[in-house]
Amino acid sequence: MNLLERLLARIKGLKPEGTVVERTVKSAGWLMGQNVVGRVLQLGMLAVLARLVGPAELGLVGIALLTLSATKKFTNIGLNKALIQKTEENVDSHLNTTWMLEMGRGVLIAALLFAIAGPVGERFFGEPRAVDIIRVIGLSPLLLGFRNPGIVYFQKNLEFHKQFAYKIGGDSAQFLVGVGYALVNPTAWAFVFGFLAADVVKLILSYVIHEYRPFPSFDLDVARELIGYGKWLTGSSILFFIYSEGDDAFVGWFLTPTALAYYQYTYRFSNAPATELSQVITSVMLPAYSKLQTDEEELRRAFLKTLRVTALVSFPSAIGIAAVAPDFVVAAFGEEWAPAIPAMQVLAFYGLFRALGKTFGPIWEAIGRPDYVTKLSALRVALIAVFIYPLTNAFGIVGTALTVTGLYVFPMMPLDIYVMSRSIDLPMREIYYEFVYPFIASAAMGLTVWYLGTVSPFGSVVNLVILVPMGVVAFAAVALGLELVTNWTVRDNFEQIYRNLTA
Repeated sequence: MNLLERLLARIKGLKPEGTVVERTVKSAGWLMGQNVVGRVLQLGMLAVLARLVGPAELGLVGIALLTLSATKKFTNIGLNKALIQKTEENVDSHLNTTWMLEMGRGVLIAALLFAIAGPVGERFFGEPRAVDIIRVIGLSPLLLGFRNPGIVYFQKNLEFHKQFAYKIGGDSAQFLVGVGYALVNPTAWAFVFGFLAADVVKLILSYVIHEYRPFPSFDLDVARELIGYGKWLTGSSILFFIYSEGDDAFVGWFLTPTALAYYQYTYRFSNAPATELSQVITSVMLPAYSKLQTDEEELRRAFLKTLRVTALVSFPSAIGIAAVAPDFVVAAFGEEWAPAIPAMQVLAFYGLFRALGKTFGPIWEAIGRPDYVTKLSALRVALIAVFIYPLTNAFGIVGTALTVTGLYVFPMMPLDIYVMSRSIDLPMREIYYEFVYPFIASAAMGLTVWYLGTVSPFGSVVNLVILVPMGVVAFAAVALGLELVTNWTVRDNFEQIYRNLTA
């Protein structure tokens, strides 16, 4: 037995057990570990490419990724979420049909990207060099369409130890191939080949890690059932692309591919903590909430606990990133990327509100109201369409960042909270209360880091080494002080998480 087989055998035996709450917390631990390791690999690769390849070439990659994302979102029919939401533990009877639908979707997207690459690259973005990149990157959904549909059990049964092996295997391949190619040929193709290498490894691992073996068969009734649930998710997926990546498309079209690279890089790095946290929330909490959907009191309790932990991580992450952004951009990417600093500071707060907002969607999907996500997303899209042009025209990518961030502050976040309050009969003040103490502790930490950065005589790299741990210490000190003089029980929250992880 080789090293990989021994590693997979050990991972297969590490199954979270216990109550739903204990399994959920343990699974969240696995998923958080997966996301931390995966994000370090991905952001590490992006940082290397930023220095070796440069923003102009990476802008071409941004165009290709936007085109790929649009076609994926517009054809998303929510098959996995439909299977996860089902109360039945065994959904084998649905997997062959799911496999056929996913393969068909992969073929459709690959063919569509090949056909539209010319008009999108040459006419819409004015970049003929992006055409071939769009076509090659279109192989990604084709590869993933043939994945083992049994991987849905990783989420449905809260078996995120297996998801860990699956995801990190792909991320490792992307890092090795992307960085290796960039060292030899520092062009946009380094990212493309790394991206496809990840999908090849995921395709292989999906059959290695899970024992289900699909067979080409199609059940029309099953397809109707799955698509019937997913129709609202299709709408929300389309709208999610428009309000989450429509700003990227607008920047690439209205400004330049280089501006697009600035904007996408600042978004990815400033939103990294929020992105990882929101992925944990949506991946773990949907199956957990689905198991609690008949117990409204337990559902409310679980939601508040999730929101509490989310706020405790998101507030200091966002404010800390905004405080160290000037030193981080120069140290990680180089002086060439300095124009991206103000946008990164604004988008850090967008990441905060994104993470908080992501706690709502799994509740609505679990109680059978995914239409709330779609309807609220439609309103967000309409508001972005009104404000994005004048603000971007006036302030460049900073104006774009102000558009998406400002609209989340008001009216979208208050509206999300109102709808959630009505959905599970929870007073709005209890939701807002979860934000108070994390905000106070994080604001104090942010001011401390900002002040130390202004008086520091050192360069960017040394500043980062000093400021990041100082920020952690400042936040911890203020948080403990608040716990002593108020009823904030932050230590109890972490102790409960630790007990569930080690039970």
